[in-house]
Amino acid sequence: MFERTNPASGEKLEPIPEMDDAAVEAALARADATFRQWRTSALDERTALLARLGDLFEAEKERLAEIATREMGKTLKSSIAEVEKCAAAFRHYAKHGPEFLEQSDVVVSKGAARIRWLPLGPVLAVMPWNFPYWQVVRFMAPAIMAGNVGLLKHASITQGVAAALAEMVKKAGGPDGLFQNLAIKSGAVDKVISDDRVVAVTLTGSEGAGSKVAETAGRKLKKVVLELGGSDPFIVMPSADIDEAAKQAVTARIQNTGQSCICGKRMIVHSDVYDEFAAKFFDGMKAVKAGDPMDDGTDMGPLSSFEQRDTVLEQLDRMQKAGATLEFGGEKLDSPGAYLTAGVLTGVPRDADVAKEEVFGPIAMLFRVDDIDEAITLANDIPYGLGSSVWTSDAQEQERFERDIAAGMTAVNQMLSSTPEAPFGGVKLSGHGRELGPWGMHEFMNMKTVLMPG
Repeated sequence: MFERTNPASGEKLEPIPEMDDAAVEAALARADATFRQWRTSALDERTALLARLGDLFEAEKERLAEIATREMGKTLKSSIAEVEKCAAAFRHYAKHGPEFLEQSDVVVSKGAARIRWLPLGPVLAVMPWNFPYWQVVRFMAPAIMAGNVGLLKHASITQGVAAALAEMVKKAGGPDGLFQNLAIKSGAVDKVISDDRVVAVTLTGSEGAGSKVAETAGRKLKKVVLELGGSDPFIVMPSADIDEAAKQAVTARIQNTGQSCICGKRMIVHSDVYDEFAAKFFDGMKAVKAGDPMDDGTDMGPLSSFEQRDTVLEQLDRMQKAGATLEFGGEKLDSPGAYLTAGVLTGVPRDADVAKEEVFGPIAMLFRVDDIDEAITLANDIPYGLGSSVWTSDAQEQERFERDIAAGMTAVNQMLSSTPEAPFGGVKLSGHGRELGPWGMHEFMNMKTVLMPG
């Protein structure tokens, strides 16, 4: 059974049964049979299904959002926004999917050649709890459009969301077996990956989970896309709009209660504007209201679980023992939920191991640097390379940041976010491969070369 707890109240939610081996086998057989039909389905059929899914997600956004908020604690308004983003992604692939699949001609020395995009088969998605709809849909929508079928292994605490996702595909008229929820725990994943009917795996999660999945898939020579952790730099230079940078820094750090791979976690600020930025950033972080996620006036809900809150508290303790100063925050609320107030650390020793970890909670690290070279060096001095946000009005500085920050994504004068149109992913321990746009769709397709006589 999957035991679930509402992190806002500590209330036990109804447990969800775990699938046994026979049920998993039946799901794999359905996926295999459905792929044999869906792979040759008309593009109009695929786009119509995605469009219906977009409409359904929009129509049922409040119901879907409440499931996520109860299971993992994000504010209801942010859950609704997440479901709306999913609706937009379905519509994006419904509109642009056919052009992503168009064949193209290439010049060869003799005869003629063209490139075709063909589906691979059933793909397993191992997904996390922090954006329980969006993380799945950014795989699901392009997979359906590509002619693949999907199998979802979702996080244990968001099994209600997982069931809702599978239900929505059926409600939209998707064929049985097109997208199935595998209600299994982590220990059962290796067997599914190893099954010959599963052709590839995509995972969003920790580097530890990514390493295990990649190892299993590697033994079977199966394609893997990994979107792993991040400790993104948020760099502020003297030419930046300090008011806007400080405001966006607060939003970046506390969105989803700081439980986002791409939210700014390390604020790296030039010494010329450090004091001004720090004052405004501190004021903004102190004003963050943590509380009932169902209340529209709440800025930040609880962490996803008591275990996750304790992990952040343990990291805070190690940082302070290493010499950092907790300026404020990082406190439990007097409530039954897994709450933690927004906080800021200064003076974090740059060579401390804990300073290079990902803090998955509403705690920021603030650093002072004297020039752009030091900013880039500090930004890159971690094992991760997912995203980054840079604030400058200097074109030469912008070019340096774009070129020299070792990350899969850089946002200029804005906080980083994902969008259906642009590729999403990282480098180093943040993983490999890309999601979204045509690039994400093509990750799980056969780029087939067809040679013909001239």
